[in-house]
Amino acid sequence: MARTGCHSQLRMRNQLRPLFDRVVIKELDPDRIRRSGLLVPAGNDEPPPQHGIVLAVGPGLDWWDHVGVRMPVKPGDHVVFPAAAGVWAEVEEERLLVCRVGELLGVLDQVGDCPRCGGRGLGTGEPCPECGREDTLASP
Repeated sequence: MARTGCHSQLRMRNQLRPLFDRVVIKELDPDRIRRSGLLVPAGNDEPPPQHGIVLAVGPGLDWWDHVGVRMPVKPGDHVVFPAAAGVWAEVEEERLLVCRVGELLGVLDQVGDCPRCGGRGLGTGEPCPECGREDTLASP
């Protein structure tokens, strides 16, 4: 391995670490296959992706600890965000969104993940006390 001065020729990988109440999100490609089986081709008039996966979260704001507030998302969460959220940055040839956690619209949870209702069909007007889901699922 050749060395040049104090720096080695090894390629260092960069990782974006968010500060304060910011999160780093990798955009997910829009689902191009509809429930009907129709494949929708990519086009210029396609709306920008508005959901992604959280890669990293900041430590939060300094006053959060004093009032018991915790970061509401964690790495691996699938989140929904508005098209105008945050700033796009390119790191290691990957396009990443950096935004404040308050800009996120919500976390996408799979219905079967709820330990209480487990995705079972709920009666009309019967909300799950655990996840708050109120709709009735169609039986397979």
